[in-house]
Amino acid sequence: MRTFDVLILGSGLGGMTIALQLADQLKVGLITKRALRDGGSGWAQGGIAAVLDGSDSSELHINDTQVAGAGLCDLDATRFIIENSKEAIDWLIEMGVPFTKDDEGQISYHGFHLTREGGHSHRRIIHAADATGAAVIDTLAIKVAAHPNITVLEEHIAVDLITDKSAENRCIGAYVYNKIADQVETILAQHTVLATGGAGKVYLYTTNPDVATGDGIAMGWRAGCRVANMEFIQFHPTCLYHPHAKSFLITEAVRGEGGILRLPDGTRFMPNHDERAELAPRDIVARAIDFEMKKGGFDCVYLDISYKPAAFVKEHFPNIYLRCLELGIDITKAPIPVVPAAHYTCGGLVTNLDGQTDVAGLYGVGEVACTGLHGANRLASNSLLECMVLGKSAAAHILKQTPRTLPHVAEWDESRVTDPDEEVVISHNWDELRRFMWDYVGIVRTTKRLERALHRIELLKSEIHEFYRNFRVSNDLIELRNLVITAELIVRCAMARKESRGLHYSRDYPNMSLQAKPTILTPKPIKK
Repeated sequence: MRTFDVLILGSGLGGMTIALQLADQLKVGLITKRALRDGGSGWAQGGIAAVLDGSDSSELHINDTQVAGAGLCDLDATRFIIENSKEAIDWLIEMGVPFTKDDEGQISYHGFHLTREGGHSHRRIIHAADATGAAVIDTLAIKVAAHPNITVLEEHIAVDLITDKSAENRCIGAYVYNKIADQVETILAQHTVLATGGAGKVYLYTTNPDVATGDGIAMGWRAGCRVANMEFIQFHPTCLYHPHAKSFLITEAVRGEGGILRLPDGTRFMPNHDERAELAPRDIVARAIDFEMKKGGFDCVYLDISYKPAAFVKEHFPNIYLRCLELGIDITKAPIPVVPAAHYTCGGLVTNLDGQTDVAGLYGVGEVACTGLHGANRLASNSLLECMVLGKSAAAHILKQTPRTLPHVAEWDESRVTDPDEEVVISHNWDELRRFMWDYVGIVRTTKRLERALHRIELLKSEIHEFYRNFRVSNDLIELRNLVITAELIVRCAMARKESRGLHYSRDYPNMSLQAKPTILTPKPIKK
């Protein structure tokens, strides 16, 4: 049995930020499902939105966020995060993140280039070429790995949170499956942080890494946390369409720097859908692509940046250029085939601006949480910003708390379970779930489709629960158990919203209600 002052589940930007903010004073355990750098944050391409230029302002950034969020953004949360954006960027610069320099005399911050993305009224995206997340995570990972007060446990996945029912349902740690040792370990902590990312793998097509299986959302729900706005799944408009390119994202910045969306015959179509054309918010662009693909029977559409000088394209998008070239696509000469794919979970566990959930001692930071910043549709490049600002505020709150005596906790009991003899059942259920979620709970929804999805989910839940009770846990079983819970929360939130707003579009309720309200689900009370 291990004990830490703080147990952090997840090694993305939110988890690393909290770990580094706390480690000088507290003993931190950082759990990651794979290697330290394998979280979702490292996949972020575009950059980080922040008010950095004198011609920009917090009010303009707040307004852009609210417009993209279709009126559902929490104003207090939005203001808090954006007003702390400059401080967050300064911290990353101090950490040594190699942001791209400005050599063209455009709008910049301390010599760093600022780009613009869809939904933004100003150039305010600081970036490291087209691989910002990787640059940030690589920089912070070195500091995390070197800190003597941070213990990194790779190849570990949390099974469930441990709560003390006698003390206001307080979270006191987690049962964690050690994949290398093939055993479940008990880890206790004064404070537990969920920084587990989103749930893109609940869909058949996603830009997310394989680890994005809704683990923190499902564990928090089972522990007694409310969830909010799970119906708002952001589908990124431009995922590379190629049989050998798994989940490769074509960053928003390609459109920000002039990329044009075209039909297979070369016709530009976005001006027919929105006056902002390619710079419209993601939900509008994704629906427009979905509409054109279904209308024309196309497998994909095309994003064209080839009319720009080749040197410009290679300098601004070196990783995209090289990856596409590997697949036989020279983006300086030809357009990029793209399709929408599940990209970001705008909802999550309800948290306040200190990262606190409904369960005492349990915090949520990043995509796992719902602060209200993203509303009905996340504005491009606001997510990494939220990880840092809320990570810092959660760490500050933790440091103010008085240590408690942790109760005795029983070790994980595997005496009554056996090794599974039908792993194929897990893979079959995983595939079935992702396919019907894509078909029934995708970009365009109907009540009938949602009802069908919920019926299938109930059947899967029963089968998975039976499997979980009788067999030893495995990584795939843990993830499948979490995915089906997350899928249910998405569907139930979608069924509760009798309107179309932001990322949730229903053919049965095509109009937007006059009043914007969050969708909040409350779990059944936990018996003491």
